[in-house]
Amino acid sequence: MSAPEDLLLELGCEELPAREQVPLQDAATEIMGQLLDKAGVQYGSIRGYVTPRRLALWIKDVSRQSLPQETLRRGPPVERARDARGRPTAAAEGFARSCGVSVDDLLTLETDKGPILAWREVGAAQDSHLLLPEIASKLVASLPLRKRMHWGERPDSFLRPVRWLLLRQGQQVLDWNVFGLAAGGESFGHRVHHPQSVQITTPADYAESLLQAKVMADFAERRARIASKIATLADEMAVIPILPEALLDEITGLNEWPVILAGSFAEDYLQVPEEVLITVMMQHQRYIPLRGQDGCLVPHYLFAANLHSLDAKVVINGNNRVLRARLADAAFFWDQDRQVSLQTRRGALAGVLFQDGLGSIFDKTTRLQALATALAPQFAANASDVGRAAELCKSDLLSGLVGEFPELQGIMGGHYARHDNENIRVATAITQHYMPSGRDDEIPADAHGQCLATADKLDTLCGFFAIGKVPTGDRDPFALRRAALGVLRIVLDARVPLNLDTAVTSALVAYGSAVAKNRTETRSAVLDFFQDRMRVHFREEGFRADQIAAVLSRQPHEPLDARQRLEALALFQAEHAAADALAALIKRINNLLRKEPLSADWQVDPRHFADPAEGALWEHWQVLAQPVHVQLAKNQYAATLDLLAGLRPSVDQFFDAVMVLAEEPVLRQNRLALLAQLQEVFLRIADFSQLQGA
Repeated sequence: MSAPEDLLLELGCEELPAREQVPLQDAATEIMGQLLDKAGVQYGSIRGYVTPRRLALWIKDVSRQSLPQETLRRGPPVERARDARGRPTAAAEGFARSCGVSVDDLLTLETDKGPILAWREVGAAQDSHLLLPEIASKLVASLPLRKRMHWGERPDSFLRPVRWLLLRQGQQVLDWNVFGLAAGGESFGHRVHHPQSVQITTPADYAESLLQAKVMADFAERRARIASKIATLADEMAVIPILPEALLDEITGLNEWPVILAGSFAEDYLQVPEEVLITVMMQHQRYIPLRGQDGCLVPHYLFAANLHSLDAKVVINGNNRVLRARLADAAFFWDQDRQVSLQTRRGALAGVLFQDGLGSIFDKTTRLQALATALAPQFAANASDVGRAAELCKSDLLSGLVGEFPELQGIMGGHYARHDNENIRVATAITQHYMPSGRDDEIPADAHGQCLATADKLDTLCGFFAIGKVPTGDRDPFALRRAALGVLRIVLDARVPLNLDTAVTSALVAYGSAVAKNRTETRSAVLDFFQDRMRVHFREEGFRADQIAAVLSRQPHEPLDARQRLEALALFQAEHAAADALAALIKRINNLLRKEPLSADWQVDPRHFADPAEGALWEHWQVLAQPVHVQLAKNQYAATLDLLAGLRPSVDQFFDAVMVLAEEPVLRQNRLALLAQLQEVFLRIADFSQLQGA
């Protein structure tokens, strides 16, 4: 048997989208491993490479032959395999014939539905050179591409047009044909520096051979090099680069041979708000803005060129010209927009549709005024200021700058509000009311911004649910999951005791007659949606699924209160050895009270105690009842559980000595009433019966 050999697969493409390269590389690595395993082809490790023009996999120590593939074929049940005289039935003979054997050669296989006839076939080992081209084609077809592209006359599709293929195992180029191309043993270098082919003699030489052709194939190495060069140049210039991880990833995905250069722009443009300058540089040009040591923007920037120019000044001047044009537009809109106040613009929002069936943006601001004002006390915000911010918060949508740079909505509204001499709380709330827009974004730092942002998201959620625009499966075109998560993050991170039931009801009331017919159904649907989002969010925070189920089963509508219960429950289980035993006792109480009805007006009467264990538990509970309820009133759940844990010996003794469901009705009802008091106080925190081990 031949020794294992390395395998190299490469698809050469037109420029792949920068943000999709790493997910594509990771998916290709995972899928290739699955396909090799399924085919019985053994291998060592898989290393992925991705650049703007290629996706490649280097698989080490790929076996030259597959393992023998075993197939188990299932036939009819044994009871139907022979007739009353013991002769094979038609079903048994047909199955045996399809397997190429006699009925007597068939196996008997035990299953959960009884024994059946079966046949185990073992295929011969195959040459991996014959298997790998088919595996490569399956890989390409299985890649999870967001959007496929067709080119030429062929029906094939891929993320971008494919220009060359490479499939080599050891010294041999394999016969792989796809996209109308035949695989060769060569790749191609940098589009400018080395447009000719690059011979890859062995898979292990792949990265080094491309490096000689001015291509850094390894994404992580390329990213590290870019970060290092940016840091070095910034140190030389005595500036601080603004380089989020996402921007660094995108720059890495745009360049195969990155060269970091510094450009500049006229200092006059620094009069434009820095958010505008940063947006233009980062999001539109993929440039790196710079701050001076004082924290202010400086009229310089860094950028990555995808080539090493003989005259870097030509490249720098070209980028300067492009940036100058964008900044000139921004400065023009900044000057023009400030000539019209936000209040003046607001009336025109009546002509801008929010959503069919939900009115205009003007209608939305009117609803936000009512809702944000109602929510203000929960956020300790000034209701008048929040109401004013709600009135003006969407007016910047009609400004030139937001029309040109939509990602600046809200931010520019805050600048225009300050220019219009609105107070700082109003301006800040307008600036922050879209936050957080993403999973990892910061929440508003100011209480007024938190209140308005929450109101804005609740209005959107309730409105879209009312008209049936509800997320289904993976589809969420209106980003309602993100809106709900934004509300949860604000109230949890800012520790706001917001009651979602009250808030959702207020939001629906603000819609008036538009949702009057299905207001009750919409309220329930939105609250259920929040419960689902809380379940996901708390799981991501590290709480156990059973703990979350135990708390959320009590339908808490205050996310902060739910988290406080979770924290107390998790701490209680971690620190109390008797936690599981106590949970088991609570489950026993729940079962008893669920099976046996208790008169609603029955009160515990010590005169009906027939066993000392009843009196002992009642006296113990009487000592604890007042401090327990005091702690519960303060939401001090951890302290409450510490107190309740002390009841366990008395509850144990009660169950050991007392038959709860006594034949005498008075005794039975009295004992159930005593247990109901204990159940009620535990359920104020969580349903302990849903905890694992209970």
